[in-house]
Amino acid sequence: MEISLGTPLAAGATRLLLLGAGELGKEFVIAAQRLGVETIAVDRYADAPAMQVAHRSHVIDMTDAEAILALVGRERPDFVVPEIEAIATQALAQIEERGIATVIPTARAVRLTMDREGIRRLAAEELDLRTSPYAFAGSAAELESAAANIGFPCVVKPVMSSSGKGQSLLRSHEDVVAAWEEAQSAGRVTGQRVIVEGFVDFDFEITLLTVRGSGETVFCEPIGHRQEAGDYVESWQPQPVAESTLQTAQGMARRVTDALGGRGIFGVEFFIRGQEVFFSELSPRPHDTGMVTLISQRQNEFELHLRAILGLPLDPGFRRPSASVVIRAAKVGWGPKYEGLSAALSVPESDLRLFGKPQAEKLRRLGVALASADTADEARQRAEKVASAIQVTNFAG
Repeated sequence: MEISLGTPLAAGATRLLLLGAGELGKEFVIAAQRLGVETIAVDRYADAPAMQVAHRSHVIDMTDAEAILALVGRERPDFVVPEIEAIATQALAQIEERGIATVIPTARAVRLTMDREGIRRLAAEELDLRTSPYAFAGSAAELESAAANIGFPCVVKPVMSSSGKGQSLLRSHEDVVAAWEEAQSAGRVTGQRVIVEGFVDFDFEITLLTVRGSGETVFCEPIGHRQEAGDYVESWQPQPVAESTLQTAQGMARRVTDALGGRGIFGVEFFIRGQEVFFSELSPRPHDTGMVTLISQRQNEFELHLRAILGLPLDPGFRRPSASVVIRAAKVGWGPKYEGLSAALSVPESDLRLFGKPQAEKLRRLGVALASADTADEARQRAEKVASAIQVTNFAG
C-alpha cells in the first residue's frame, strides 16, 4: 500500500503527539521532522529535550486521563506515541476506542508494559517464556515473605520505574526494609508494588531491538550493555551470541511482541547463560541501550520506530561495530554547561549527543558518547574516551 504524508502546519498534515519528551523522544522527533511529520511534544515539565525540536509542546500531568483526552481532542493527532511508563492508560484506551488516533503500539500493549507486573505475567504465565523466579509484593512484610521464598540473593524493583531507579540487591533479610523504602522513594508513583526476582548468574545480557512493521518483523543486531545500580551506562553492538541462542531469543521476542500487537519498535531484554535464554523486560518504544544505533546502523532505532508507525519499509542496515557511553551529571543545577568538546570529537570515528536537559541531577543522563571501530571492544574504548573528555563545568546564572 502506498503511503502519503502531509505538510507540517498545513491542512492535511500528518500529526504525531509524543507523550514524554526526554532524550529518546528528542531523537524520535528529529527523525519525524526529516520526513515532514508535524510533531507535538508533551511532558510534565517545560523545555524537555524533545520540546526543543518539536513544532509545538505542552506541559501536563500525564497521569491525569482527562488532561490527556482534552489535549488530544484539541490537537487531533494521527498518532499518539508514549515515550514513558507513567501515563494514564485508560485515556489511551478511550482514544483508541473512539477512533481519535492510533495509539502506538496499542493501548493494550502500553497498559501491559507500563509496569513490570503486566509484562512479566504475560511473558511467563501466558506465553510460558523462561524467566527468573519472581513474586510481587505490596508491603514490606510481603516483600520479606517473597524474598524468603525465592531465596537470597534476589533483586527488588518497583513495578513502575525506569533507568534502574528504586532497584536493590537483597543479600539477606536485613536488606528488606531499606529495599522497600528505596523502591517507594524512587519509583514512578508512591505506594506501588514491587517485583522480587531470583538472581540469575548470567554470562551477559542483551537488548534485542524488535521492529513490528506493516506485515513484517525485523531484528537489529544484538546489543550488549553494562549497568550500574540497574541503570544503563554503556552499550555496544554487536554483542556476540551463538547463532542457536540468538534464534531462541528472536523466537521469544517475536512471540511476546506478536502477543502485544501493533506497530513500532520494542526493546526486548534477555539474560544469556550458556545456551539458556531468560526473558527479562520489554519496552514498547526505543530503548536507552539502543542509542548506539545512532552510529552503528543505517536506520537507527528512532527512524525504525517512525518507519514502522507509518508503514514504511524497514532496513536496519548494520554498518560497523560501535559503542555508546553515557555522560552523567556529577551535581545538581540548572542550565549545565559543557566543555571538552574538541578533545572528545577528536577521537576517531566518534560522535556526541548532548540532550539539552534544563536541569542536572546527580547521575542524571545528560548526553551520550558514540564511537565506531573495527571491533566492539575498540569502539567501547573510543566511546569511553569521548565521554571522559566532556566536563560539566558550571551552570547558568
